[in-house]
Amino acid sequence: MQSKTQRPVFLDLRILTPRMPLVAILSILNRATGALLFVSAPVLIYLLGLSLDGPAGYEQALALLDNFLVKLWLFVLIWAVAHHMLSGIRFLLIDIDVGVELEQAQKSALWVLVAGGTVAAITLIGIML
Repeated sequence: MQSKTQRPVFLDLRILTPRMPLVAILSILNRATGALLFVSAPVLIYLLGLSLDGPAGYEQALALLDNFLVKLWLFVLIWAVAHHMLSGIRFLLIDIDVGVELEQAQKSALWVLVAGGTVAAITLIGIML
């Protein structure tokens, strides 16, 4: 009886790691930042109401905002606002056929990502000083 030899199987693992274009990542981030802003709105409204409730409420709001995790959350929200606004402007321009070509769309997507991060970093530096 003749035995069959086991041949090695070539597994192309690049198939398992999908690569999304930058434009797709930007679109997903736009939706995620919109959802984050929507979910965070009630907390921000509560903090605003608390701070306007008088001197005691203002002190309580300041105490809540003094937490590191809350400051981190606010920084993420600042980035989300900047990113969502810039991405929204980009999508409005695409709706009127400005930047529809592939190369222009990729450059504008990169610009939105860099500009959103820059705005958040500048705001963080301004808050820290």
